[in-house]
Amino acid sequence: MSGPPRTAWATLPADEEQYRPLYARVLGLRFVNPGGVLCFLFFEGVVALAVLLALAELVSWWAVLILPAAVAVMVKLNDVVAAVVVRSAALVPEQERDRFRRQMEPVVGRARVEWVTHSVPGLVVSAEPLGPAVRPDPNEAGPARRDIGPGTGL
Repeated sequence: MSGPPRTAWATLPADEEQYRPLYARVLGLRFVNPGGVLCFLFFEGVVALAVLLALAELVSWWAVLILPAAVAVMVKLNDVVAAVVVRSAALVPEQERDRFRRQMEPVVGRARVEWVTHSVPGLVVSAEPLGPAVRPDPNEAGPARRDIGPGTGL
């Protein structure tokens, strides 16, 4: 393989370098790995857009050269920023990573929610405290009762 040797933090093995699109190889992208369609849009699509803008006389013909170069600079800058982020993340001690993971774990539990009279429209809630909750036995014969709850339409 010709070219500079790859360092340990590079994301693609050297044998896969030959299968990358020409646009990514020319820019020397190490962390951003655009596919063939995205490379086509980055170069040929931007050239076509610049030609259309120049034909519509919205920009000068210099845009056909400048616009693809500006997009290439932005893609390379994105790759450089990604490299800095990966390197700085590798410098964070494992202890700090574990502490961060513990802080970001979701908490699962139940929260007690008090009833607010204005939160349920059309339902009057009394302010009197209720006695202990007694649930009727569904197998016990008694007066007909009407369930109020989800799916009952009330």
